Amino acid sequence: MCGAGSLPARMAEEARRQGWRVVAFAFDGAPDLAGRVAHVVRARVTELPAVVGALVTEKVDAVLLSGRFSMGEFLRGGTADGEQARLEGTVGSFVDTRMAEVMAATLTGMGIDLLDQRPFLGEWLATPGCWSAREPGETEWADIRRGFAVARFAADAGVGQTVVVKRGAVTAVEAVEGTTAAIARGAALGGSGAVIVKVAASRHDFRFDTPAIGLETVEAAVTGGVTALAVEASRVLLLDREVMTKRADAAGIALVSAHAPAD
Repeated sequence: MCGAGSLPARMAEEARRQGWRVVAFAFDGAPDLAGRVAHVVRARVTELPAVVGALVTEKVDAVLLSGRFSMGEFLRGGTADGEQARLEGTVGSFVDTRMAEVMAATLTGMGIDLLDQRPFLGEWLATPGCWSAREPGETEWADIRRGFAVARFAADAGVGQTVVVKRGAVTAVEAVEGTTAAIARGAALGGSGAVIVKVAASRHDFRFDTPAIGLETVEAAVTGGVTALAVEASRVLLLDREVMTKRADAAGIALVSAHAPAD
C-alpha cells in the first residue's frame, strides 16, 4: 500500500528481489510503479470498501505499508457507509495510534499479515558507522549522547523523535511541527555548532512506518549551521542516502548512526 515519496519504489524492488509477487495499491501521491510491480490498483482512502474488495480479488496474504499517507481526504470525505462507516465509528477522534490498531485488526480478520518494513529497506536502513567524510569531534559526541537520552524519552512519551542540542542544552524537541521545523527552531536558538539526534521509540511499531531523515533534513541542518547529525542505528532510515551524504560532506556536517545507550 503506497503513499507519496521515493520509498515505495525502493521497497517494491526489494520485495521482488526476495521473491514476492508485488501488487501496488497506489493511494494519492504514490509514484509511478509501472515495471516494478506485477499490477497497480488505484486506491483512495475515501473508498475503503473497494480497497478491501481488491485485497480479496488479488489474493493478498501480506501487506506492506510504504510512503507518506495523508488522512486529509478521509477526514473530508462525504457520507460513509459499509466498511468505511464501521471504521469511522471505531476510530473515533482519528488518533494515529487508533487508526493503526483498526487497520491491523481489519487485516488480521481477513487473514492478511501486516509486515515489518525493515526487511524491505535494504541499505537505506542505517547501520552503525560514520557516513560522512568528517567524523564528530569530542564535543559533538557529548551532545549526541545527550541527544540520544532526551530523544528516547520524548519518543517514548509520544512527543517526537528528534532533538537539537548545543553544548548539553536542549534547544528544541520535535512535536507536531515535524522534524524540519524543529531543527530550524533549535538551530536558531542554539546557533552554529548544534547537533541533531533522531531515534525511534523503544516500542515503535515498524509495521506502520520507519523514522527517517533525508535531504530535506540535511538542508535544514545546513541552513541552521548544524555541524553533526546522528540517528539511531538499525531503527532510522536514511532516505536517498548517497544524495544526502554528498550534501552533508559539501557542508562539512558529520553524519553518523549509532546504537542508543542502554537505559
